Amino acid sequence: MIEEHPLEPFLPSNAKLLMLGSFPPQKKRWSMEFYYPNLQNDMWRIFGLIFFDNKEHFLLQDKKAFHKEQLIEFLTIKGIALFDTASSVRRLQDNASDKYLEVVKPTDVGSLIKQLHQCKAVATTGQKATEIFCSQMNAKEPSVGSSESFFFEEKYFRLYRMPSSSRAYPLAIQKKAEFYKLMFNELGLLD
Repeated sequence: MIEEHPLEPFLPSNAKLLMLGSFPPQKKRWSMEFYYPNLQNDMWRIFGLIFFDNKEHFLLQDKKAFHKEQLIEFLTIKGIALFDTASSVRRLQDNASDKYLEVVKPTDVGSLIKQLHQCKAVATTGQKATEIFCSQMNAKEPSVGSSESFFFEEKYFRLYRMPSSSRAYPLAIQKKAEFYKLMFNELGLLD
């Protein structure tokens, strides 16, 4: 069965950074109708650690969901856009693992970048996202935690390869946060 992407791209007009994952988990794993909705995914805990020194900052009081409105407001203020590198997929197993995602239709990432006039960097948050992005943009793949430059329509950008925020990726959340913090610092988003 082919799944279409269930969310619209989140593209604040002031976005300096476009973060690209692969594809959302199945709806049964969602705690909210937004990106990185699975409570077992640490993306919003990483953001909480970096920006508020509190990994639970974006959790609702009952800790059963992330606070969507708070996230949207925060990301809009900071200028961080979100989408995924796959627009439609086939799941080869009943889970969210990239390893078992067959990309049926990749996202046209160039069309996303064109909409973000202040964008100066892209971050991929996993191996599959990185591979798709690099093949479309003819960019060199950075190692995890580092970046490479690429050009798109005669404009210079940085591509950051971030560690996956999935708990299946074997790296402590503090270490993942360190990589993300370096990127946010280089982009001037920590102010």
